Amino acid sequence: MKGDPKVLEALNSLLADELTAINQYMVHSEMCDNWGYEKLHKSIGKRAISEMKHAEKLIERILFLDSAPVVNVLREIRIGSDVPKMFSNDHDSETAAIKAYNAAILLTGDAKDFATRELLEDILKDEDGHIDGIETVQDEIAQMGVQFFLSTQVG
Repeated sequence: MKGDPKVLEALNSLLADELTAINQYMVHSEMCDNWGYEKLHKSIGKRAISEMKHAEKLIERILFLDSAPVVNVLREIRIGSDVPKMFSNDHDSETAAIKAYNAAILLTGDAKDFATRELLEDILKDEDGHIDGIETVQDEIAQMGVQFFLSTQVG
């Protein structure tokens, strides 16, 4: 089934966002592991895996629509130098992703591609969960102070 060119362009743009997020989150996860913050390592790693699953779904859909996924395009990867900066960068990434998914959902509706729209709506729900988790950590850091918060993330 041949997909709408504008939908395919949007899907490949979203794929670039997801591939970028995977890289950013994996580096952040491994940095936390290196610093001994095992709980953050695991939670950020799970978010990276979730983004991998999103990328896989987008690739599957692009292939289904008789197109080729573009996997060699990445956005700017923003690595934080400390935990608060990591979460600030991750928040920015998720905010941009939510905006992009909402725009793509509107586009797929206009193109009458409701199966793709449903896929994007499912991924958007996950992205909402990601930003909620990031904001929870940011709130905890603000309320506890970064030093006390980090002491709760060891082992």
